[in-house]
Amino acid sequence: MDATGFDAWALSLAVFLPVIGVLVMMVVPSAREAELKLIALLSSLAALAVGVYLLFSFDYGNAGTLQFVVEKGWINAIHSQYIVGLDGLSMPLLILSMVIVPLCIIYSWDHIPEPGNAKAFLILILILGSGMNGTFVAQDLILFFVFFEVVLLPMYFMIGVWGGENRRYASLKFFLFTLFGSALMIVSFVALFFLSRDGSGALLETFDMRELSRVAGVGITAGTQALVFAGLFMGFGIKVPMFPFHTWLPDAHTEAPTVGSVILAAILLKLGTYGFVRIALPFLPEGAKSWAPWIGLLAVIGIIYGALACLAQTDMKRLIAFSSVAHMGFVMLGISTLTEFGINAAVFGMVAHGIITGMLFFVAGSVKERYHTLEISRLGGLLKSAPRMGWILGISAMASLGLPGLAGFWGEFPAILSAYNPGAGLPEETFRTYMVIAAVGTVLAAGYLLWLFQRSAFGEPSAEWDGHVIADVNRFEWVAWTPLLVAMVLFGIFPNLIYGMVDDVSHGIAESIAAATGG
Repeated sequence: MDATGFDAWALSLAVFLPVIGVLVMMVVPSAREAELKLIALLSSLAALAVGVYLLFSFDYGNAGTLQFVVEKGWINAIHSQYIVGLDGLSMPLLILSMVIVPLCIIYSWDHIPEPGNAKAFLILILILGSGMNGTFVAQDLILFFVFFEVVLLPMYFMIGVWGGENRRYASLKFFLFTLFGSALMIVSFVALFFLSRDGSGALLETFDMRELSRVAGVGITAGTQALVFAGLFMGFGIKVPMFPFHTWLPDAHTEAPTVGSVILAAILLKLGTYGFVRIALPFLPEGAKSWAPWIGLLAVIGIIYGALACLAQTDMKRLIAFSSVAHMGFVMLGISTLTEFGINAAVFGMVAHGIITGMLFFVAGSVKERYHTLEISRLGGLLKSAPRMGWILGISAMASLGLPGLAGFWGEFPAILSAYNPGAGLPEETFRTYMVIAAVGTVLAAGYLLWLFQRSAFGEPSAEWDGHVIADVNRFEWVAWTPLLVAMVLFGIFPNLIYGMVDDVSHGIAESIAAATGG
C-alpha cells in the first residue's frame, strides 16, 4: 500500500533535504563561511530528523515488507518510475548514512583541508549524502542506478581537489574503476528488463525492483542468469571492492581528505554489498548459486591478502585502507553462503565496518593534522602526548579486530560460522575450507591492529616531537566521534538491534533462492 500523509513525503525528504541545503548554499557568498557551515549542518540534521521519524514509525513486525512506499510516474518512455520504499534491509544502512554525513560536517568545522573553500567542500558532502540515501531506498533499477552514480563525481572531486600529493592519480583511478563497473551493471539491468517474465511467460518489461524480486529470474535460463549475474558481480564487486578489483581503494583512501575517507569507508563501499543483497541475489537466484563458490573464494583471498598487506604497511591510513579489503571479505563470505544466517551476518558486518572503520579514519585524520605525518614509526607515545585520542584509537582497533562485546565481533564471527552450512546445493567441503581460512584472517587482523596500536600509542613520543605540544581531542572531534563510539558498544552488547530488523528480509531472500534453485 502506498504511503499517505507525511509518510508519503518522508523518504523523499530524507533523500532530497541535503540537495535543498545545496541550493541554499549556492546563493550564499563563499566569504560567509560560518553561515555556509550552519546551512550544511542544518540540512543534514533535518534529513537525520526525518530518519529518526522513520525509525520510530517503522513497523518492525513487518520488517520484510516495504513501507513508506511512494510510486510516481517518471520516465514513461522506458517504463521507469520514481519508486522508493523502506524495509529492514534498507533501514540500518539509511540511518548509518544519515548519521555519518552530519558527523563529517561537524568534524570539518575547523578541519577544512587545503586548499580550503568550505562552500564547495560541504556542498560535495551534501550531494554525497543525497546519493547514498537515495540508493538505499530506490525500488526502480534506473532510479537506483542514478543514485548509485550520483556519488561518483563528488567523491572524484573531493579526492582530486582536497586530497594528498598523488590525488590526481588516485581520483582518476577511482573514477575509471567504478565507471567501468557501472557500465557492466547498467547492461545487466537492461538485460533484466528484456528477459524477465511473469508466471504466464509474458515479458514484464519493467525496472520495478519489487516485480523483478517477485519473479526471481522466471523465464531466464540458468546459463543466461549466470552471464547477467557476472555483470552485476563486476559492478557491485568493484564498489565493495573485492579482490582483485580492490586496487583503487588504498590509493583513494590514502589520498582522500579525512571526511572523504570516512564517507568512502562507512557508506560508499556498502553500496556494492547492498547491491548484491538487494538486487543480484533475489533477482537471479540460479546465477547467484553458480557464482557463490567463486564469490566465497575471492572473499577469503581478500581476507588473507588484505591482512598480509596491512602487516606490510608503514602508513596508518594505508593500513586502515587495506583492512577494509579484509573486513569486506567477511561481508562477502556471508553473502556467498546464500543463507539467512549468512545474509544477516553480512548486513551486520556492513554496519559495523562503517562505524568502526569510519572512526579509525577520523582518528587518522586528526593524527595527521597534529603530527603532519602518518608514518607509524614516527607516532609513538600517543597515549602520553594525547591520551584521550590514544584510547579512542585503542577502542576502535579492538572493535575492528572483533573483540567480543564490541560491534566488530558480530559482523565477523557469524559470517565465518555461516560458511559451515552454506545454502542447499553449494559444496559444503569448499565452504568449510573457506571458514577455516577466514578464521585465520581474524588472527592476522589481531596482529596488524595490535601492532598499529602498540607502535603508535605505546612508549615515549619520538624525539623529533620534543618541545611540541600535541593537542588532544577537541570539542568538534568529541561531538563527531561520540556517536560512533557509543554505537560500537551498543551494537556489541545488543546485536539484535540490527539482526531484528534484517531477519525477515534475509529470510525472504534465502527462501526465494532455495525455491528458485530447488534447494
